[in-house]
Amino acid sequence: MQDILIGDYRIGAGHAPFIIAEMSGNHGQSLEKALEIVDAAAAAGCQGLKIQTSTPDMLTLNSREPDFIVRGANQDWEGQSLYELYTTNYTPYEWHAAIFARAREHGMVAFSSPFGTEAVDFLESVGCPAYKIASFENNWTELIRHAARTGKPVIISTGMADLADLERMVQAVRAEGNEQVILLKCTSTYPALPHNTNLATIPHLRQMLGCHVGLSDHTMGTGVAVAATVMGAVVIEKHLTMRRADGGPDSSFSMEPEEMARLVVECRQAQQALGTVQYGPTQAELKSLAFRRSIYVVEDVAAGEALTRKNVRVIRPGHGLPPHLLEQVLGRAVRQAVRRGTALSWDLL
Repeated sequence: MQDILIGDYRIGAGHAPFIIAEMSGNHGQSLEKALEIVDAAAAAGCQGLKIQTSTPDMLTLNSREPDFIVRGANQDWEGQSLYELYTTNYTPYEWHAAIFARAREHGMVAFSSPFGTEAVDFLESVGCPAYKIASFENNWTELIRHAARTGKPVIISTGMADLADLERMVQAVRAEGNEQVILLKCTSTYPALPHNTNLATIPHLRQMLGCHVGLSDHTMGTGVAVAATVMGAVVIEKHLTMRRADGGPDSSFSMEPEEMARLVVECRQAQQALGTVQYGPTQAELKSLAFRRSIYVVEDVAAGEALTRKNVRVIRPGHGLPPHLLEQVLGRAVRQAVRRGTALSWDLL
């Protein structure tokens, strides 16, 4: 698979994971707070900043009929109508340019999740460099194809998708002549629990569908994201808020800036630690070879005298013959007098 370029960042195997801070509705309907979150994401070391482009009417009906009331998904959403929830969660269109500009000032890439084809059209007008399809929209092929037609990378969260759904969404992107598709393993519970995350799916997804795979993570803490990096995730997406105590529709499962900074460092270290298949001492370990054990003369030995377990031992440092040769040298005579503390070598025998 070829690398995918989003802004100046290369996404693919061998590169540091592309870490996205998801703002969602944590701005609390304040542009000032939205820009503060952008600044915090940059300070934490994130490369990507994602917002959501929608209106309540794009998503649902203004209704309090039973079908439209939230039950059992998240305690902060409980009892609200979908329309009410999305009214507090959406990012006004007029903020997009300012948010994108602030991200660019920090060298980050800002992009968005469109929740309708008209949202894609609007995002094209403000130069959105990539599109993220949310899990709840991943069964809407028309939206996926509309985003794919832009020719820009399409990132799709896979929450709730079965194998047929996954094949359909990837084919929808490729049918538009666009090979720039990234799937994000996702568990659509808020927050998600580690035992429901099933990270073993990541390499299977990559092999089965032949595309890059990352993680959209709703768990608390950094452990799941680090483990996903080790499993080969090339993108990590986490919600970011200034403080969970601020409240808001997504705050309860969002990271705070200090936590996000740790996640960035730990995921990058995890990716670096993967390395390649390696046996024997690395270049960095060469100086440590001296601290291994080897065969040393531990008592003065006269010329012609035989070596015994009394006058040679396996000790540190590692400058003598290796320990596995001990039985081969015992009983052999030395050709010259050898002083205590001499590393044993073949030329002494």
